[in-house]
Amino acid sequence: MNHDTSRHSSTAASPSPAAAQPLPSAAPSPAPLAPLPAAPAPRVPTVLVVDDTPAGLGVVCETLRGKGLRILLAESAGAARTVLGRTTPDLILLDVVMPGEDGLSFCTWLKSEARWREIPVIFLTAIDAPEQKVKAFSTGAVDYVTKPVHVPELVARVQVQLELLASRRATEAKNLELEAEIALRLDAENQLASSLDRAIVLLNQRSELLFATRLAHDLIAKYIPGRAQQLPTLGSRIEVGGSALCIRRFTEGGREDLLMLALEEEHAPPGPLALMSLGLTPRQAEVAYWVAQGKSNPEIAIILGASPRTIDKHMERILARLGVENRSALIVATADLLRA
Repeated sequence: MNHDTSRHSSTAASPSPAAAQPLPSAAPSPAPLAPLPAAPAPRVPTVLVVDDTPAGLGVVCETLRGKGLRILLAESAGAARTVLGRTTPDLILLDVVMPGEDGLSFCTWLKSEARWREIPVIFLTAIDAPEQKVKAFSTGAVDYVTKPVHVPELVARVQVQLELLASRRATEAKNLELEAEIALRLDAENQLASSLDRAIVLLNQRSELLFATRLAHDLIAKYIPGRAQQLPTLGSRIEVGGSALCIRRFTEGGREDLLMLALEEEHAPPGPLALMSLGLTPRQAEVAYWVAQGKSNPEIAIILGASPRTIDKHMERILARLGVENRSALIVATADLLRA
């Protein structure tokens, strides 16, 4: 038996020439995909319980924890100030009667501090006197619950206040977004105001017109009608009928695919920008300018690429802003500013 085993082992240890050839390398396994970043965990609302005998609120605290809330405990007003120095709770359950500083005094102080003024406070007390409730609400509390506490009722009141707080924060965040959006729009309007009377032309390498402001189109039609592609080959000054158009060229170093031209008419009459001194927005100034040129609302809508209804609304606001009653009065109000 041993002999057979030895012979079998010897045979197995002598590989054939074919078996001795190296096997082709396997294709490398693809690198594992990086895990997606975990979504931020939702913020857990925090409730600070201020009571000199917190053990008496054990059931309340456990019930609130069961609702997913984070509970912090403080046995005095001083301890509560220490907690506030480390974190800002979303709501405070505050006992009225405590050794040393009472809850009324603490709440008055809390509401005087800008950092914590918006934290809702619910008073917990065994005192059910009406005058005590009046004092509590006068310090800035949002609710008043008497002991012994009916746990489901208190939990419901806490949840209502936390929902109101979340709603208020969402509204404030939305207001900040709207303020930012308004700021962007005002900035865009200011940029428009600064370029309202400018004639800008943008051409590509083949001298094809890519973009032109409204004033640029007007000047091209006046000085070189139908020949905008010739602008790069023209000189810096074109004279037509006693008036002149100046052409300035702008290029970006290392970039030859675009050419920007600024057109300026010498001794040009005042344009829409002059009417902004009346307190009009850039768009309103454009509408008022074309009214002064004798254009009707439908004609102005075509010129400005807007709907007639939009022009009507602009007209209503322009008349109200300038304190005039009709188009004729508007033309008189703008005459001096638009006089060449």
